[in-house]
This record gives sequence, C-alpha cells and structure tokens, in this order.
Amino acid sequence: MPQTPEEESLGSLVAQASDHISTLVRSEIELAKAEFRFDAKRVGMAGGLFAAAAFMAHLCLILASFTIAYALAQVMPNWLAFLIVTVFYLLTAGLLVLIGVRRLKGLAGMKRTARSIKGLKEIAEPHKEPGRQPGNEKQIEPVTSDGA
Repeated sequence: MPQTPEEESLGSLVAQASDHISTLVRSEIELAKAEFRFDAKRVGMAGGLFAAAAFMAHLCLILASFTIAYALAQVMPNWLAFLIVTVFYLLTAGLLVLIGVRRLKGLAGMKRTARSIKGLKEIAEPHKEPGRQPGNEKQIEPVTSDGA
C-alpha cells in the first residue's frame, strides 16, 4: 500500500528526489548528444560544400589571372604582363598578412575566463574574504563589455 508524503521518511524522499534528478540529468545529456550529432552532420556537410566552393573559386582566380595577363600581353611583352599580375598578387598577399598580424596583436587572451575561475576559487575557499588575496588588497573588478 503506497504511503502518503506525510508518512514517508525524509531519507526516502531524498532518495526519490535524487533518483528523479539523476534521471532528468541523463535525459538532458542524451538530448544534448542527439542535437549535437544532428548539428555536427549538418556542419560537416556545409564545411564540405564550402571547401568545394573555395576550390572552384581558386580555380577561377587562376583562370582570371591568366586572362588578365594575356590581355596585358596585347600591349606589352608577355613576361612583363605576367610579372605585373604576379607582383599584384604578392602585394595583396602581403597586405592580407599585415592585416592578419595586426588582428592577432589585438587579442585579449582569456582574461574573462581566468578572472571567472579565480572568482570561483575564492568562493570555494570560505576561510578567505571574497575578492581579496593575502598581501593583495585589490578588489575583483566586474567584467566589462570589451572583455577587459
């Protein structure tokens, strides 16, 4: 005969709650796995299509380069026309590298993550006052929108 909630022991209720929570967590993990597999397949297919498109665009760039060089060859020597096209691509590649290097120099690193983990560590150690380290009286500053 089932007992009413008032008649059940506290241990029994805690065991049931623990069982329900673990079942819920397992179900959520299975749902996340299923969604991830579905999304991973779609991302993989899209990545393959992008790679094929990039390869075809690269072939078109090569053909366009020859077309430009042959058009220039109508008014100048062949070697000079091909040299002009080659120098143009070298300058473009150099400019792209310069822009890429400047973008990498602007990386902030993982400052926000490190600050968050440090805050969690301080919370986990209850004998210390939150936000303070021995010998360091600086307060933890809130995270700003720029990541600093």
